[in-house]
Amino acid sequence: MKLQNRSIVRLAFGLLVACGLLSGCQAGREPEKKNALRIGVSLYRADDTFIGNIRTELEKKAKKYEQETGIKVTLDIQDAKGNQYTQNKQVERFIFLGCDALCVNPVDRTTSSGIIDSAMAAEVPVVFFNRQPVEEDMDRWDKLYYVGADAKESAVLEAQIVADQYAKDPASLDKNGDGVISYVLLEGESNHQDSLIRTEWSVQTLKDCGVPIEKITGGIANWERSQASALMEQWLLAYPDKIELVISNNDDMALGAIDAMDRAGINRIRVVGIDGTTPGLDAVKSGKMLGTVSSDKSGYADAIFTIAASAGLGEPISKKIGLTDGKYYWTTQNHVTKDNLNP
Repeated sequence: MKLQNRSIVRLAFGLLVACGLLSGCQAGREPEKKNALRIGVSLYRADDTFIGNIRTELEKKAKKYEQETGIKVTLDIQDAKGNQYTQNKQVERFIFLGCDALCVNPVDRTTSSGIIDSAMAAEVPVVFFNRQPVEEDMDRWDKLYYVGADAKESAVLEAQIVADQYAKDPASLDKNGDGVISYVLLEGESNHQDSLIRTEWSVQTLKDCGVPIEKITGGIANWERSQASALMEQWLLAYPDKIELVISNNDDMALGAIDAMDRAGINRIRVVGIDGTTPGLDAVKSGKMLGTVSSDKSGYADAIFTIAASAGLGEPISKKIGLTDGKYYWTTQNHVTKDNLNP
C-alpha cells in the first residue's frame, strides 16, 4: 500500500514538474506574430484625381508588403462620396469586421471626432491623410496619425513658378503690357484647411517676390474640374481680354479652366496648379499649364501604409518612419515646369 502511495506521489510530482516546465516555456515565448493584416480605407471621394493616384499607390504598396513579409494584406477601400455620415458608417463597419488599422481621408476635417470616438472605443489606430483634422482632435489619442503635404509649402512653390517666369520673361505673363498681372483664383472647398492656406500663401508669396499682381475675381470650385470649367467660362465672358493668369488650388481645377479656354479658342492665359497629377503633368508637358507642384505620391502612400501596418501589428512605428511630434508625416514636394519635367 505504501509502495502504491509513493508511486502516486511520484506521478503527481512528475506531472507538476512537467506542467511547470511547459508553462515556463510558454512564458518565455514571444507572442505569435500575425500572419494577416486587415486595413480599412475610407476615401472622401474616389473620383478625385489626386486621391485616385494615392489609392493606386496604396494598392501597389500592399502587394509589395505581402511579397516581402509573407503577411496577407486585405485592403478594404470604400468611397464616402462626399458624405460624412456615410464615412462614419464605413468606419463603424471596418471596426465590426475586425480591421487592425484604419486609413481615413476625411470628408469634413472639422467633424472627425465621431470617427475618433469609434476608433478609440475599439482601440483601432487611425491614419488620417490629405485632410488634416483639427489639432484638438489629433491630440485626443496617441494612436492617431496624419500624412499630408505642407499646404504653405505647396503655395509658396506654386507662386515661385510664376515668379520665376516673370523674372525670365515679364511679357509672357503681362500680355497687355500694363505692368500688372491680372489674375483669377480657383479655390477648393471653403472649409478645407489646405484650400485656405494655399489661397493665402500663393498670393502673398507673389507679392513678396515683387510680382505686380491684381485680382480680377475668384471662386470656389470644390477641387472639381467641371465646376472650375463652368466658372472660367463665366469669367471669360465677363472679363474679355483681361485675365492673364489663373492660380488654382489644385490641378483638376486648373485643367477645368483650360477646358473652358479651349472651348473659347484662347491659349494666351497662363495657368498654374498643385498636386502633380498625371493629367496635370501632361498639361505641363504640352505647354497648356505653366507648371504644377508635385508631391511624391509613391512616398505619400508608402507613409500611409507603413504607419497603418506598423500600428495595426503593434510594432514600433519610429523604427520604420520618422514622424513629427510622434504623429505627423509631411511628404516632399517640388515645383514642376516644362524645363524640369522628366521625359
